[in-house]
Amino acid sequence: MRLVQPLRGSLGELELTGRSRQHVVEASDIGCTLQRDALSAFLALREAAQAAGFDLRAASSFRDFDRQLTIWNSKFRGERPILDRSGNQLDAATLSLAERVDAILLWSALPGASRHHWGTDFDVFDAAAMPERSRLRLVPEEYEIGGPFAPLTSWLDTHMHQFGFFRPYVAPVRGGEPSGVSPEPWHLSYAPLATECLNALTPEILSRAIASSSMDGREVVLARIEELHHRFVADVAPASAASLAVKLGDHRRMV
Repeated sequence: MRLVQPLRGSLGELELTGRSRQHVVEASDIGCTLQRDALSAFLALREAAQAAGFDLRAASSFRDFDRQLTIWNSKFRGERPILDRSGNQLDAATLSLAERVDAILLWSALPGASRHHWGTDFDVFDAAAMPERSRLRLVPEEYEIGGPFAPLTSWLDTHMHQFGFFRPYVAPVRGGEPSGVSPEPWHLSYAPLATECLNALTPEILSRAIASSSMDGREVVLARIEELHHRFVADVAPASAASLAVKLGDHRRMV
């Protein structure tokens, strides 16, 4: 397993917005890149999952600004599907610029605002339960009752908190209507570090990252940055008390 020494201390502006990777370490043999403590906790979670009969894998871990920018721009231009909250494909050409921004944000973060930038968050699946000749889609149906990863979902519900993990995207409801990012049962976040990162990522920091980029729809986003930050960055499910009780280094090992 090859590791790169991470940056010590709290994350700076470049790390928070994915424009540096000095804060993460790479576990090349399992294809996972995270902050050191988050990686140690994930390895411990994997070990416990294996004992329970699961082959826990990370489909995606650290993602830098440029990768998030590519995802955003391809959706904004209609080159990649844009989905509504129910998972139905929308026609980007029929949407106003503001509607396009809102639709993309249901499933994809703003460049500079992805939790994957922090090295604390990753998407999981059970490789042992993958149906033959199928590819991972990362859609809610795969993780719900009747889906191949439903048993993993249930196991994580019970055990992930003791390793410091929680799910930030559970579609909170405001005024009878879902708000924020759509549910992502595959997305886990390491509470001891991610909570600090969320508090540090202000609208001002996000604005500076976007303003200096080649992001499509940049002007529309910057004009609404306070609102979008509140709805799609800050308005997430809180970490559980059990996950926050885990201290940095509790699961640290030689990795």
